[in-house]
Amino acid sequence: MAGTGIQNSLKERGIRLTRQRRILLDLLDRSGRHLDADSLFQLAKEKDPKLNRVTVYRTLTLLKKGGLVDELDLLHFKGDQHYYESKLKQEHAHVICLRCGKVEEFFGDSLQRLRKQVESSLGFSIVTARTELGGHCPDCQSVLAQEAAEKNAAEAKA
Repeated sequence: MAGTGIQNSLKERGIRLTRQRRILLDLLDRSGRHLDADSLFQLAKEKDPKLNRVTVYRTLTLLKKGGLVDELDLLHFKGDQHYYESKLKQEHAHVICLRCGKVEEFFGDSLQRLRKQVESSLGFSIVTARTELGGHCPDCQSVLAQEAAEKNAAEAKA
């Protein structure tokens, strides 16, 4: 279930850690995926059949306002869909495949260097950073290369 760090963060913000909130936070932390509200609701219902959709949305809003959950659009790959993740993770970038929608997280010193560079260049005091990069994953690069080769072959015959 949700760790001591989350419990302390909630307590500091005056938010009670109910059983339902604990289930939702646990799913966000341990699912290994970026979940939209509906996916989170479906997974939570497996753990607590009495949990309702309104509770999920209210809890996400509360956790977002409390600074414990981040809302992501992931380059709007699936339209206006929004995804959620715990903000207790180390700062990272999201790399989204523009073909299949696969999402990878990138952690590294280069992100901290970029943050410091922006602060010194523009005089900003960066409070939060969200970085999203779009491209093609290795599997999709192979498929796209195959498709391009087939298209070139077909055009050469024509």
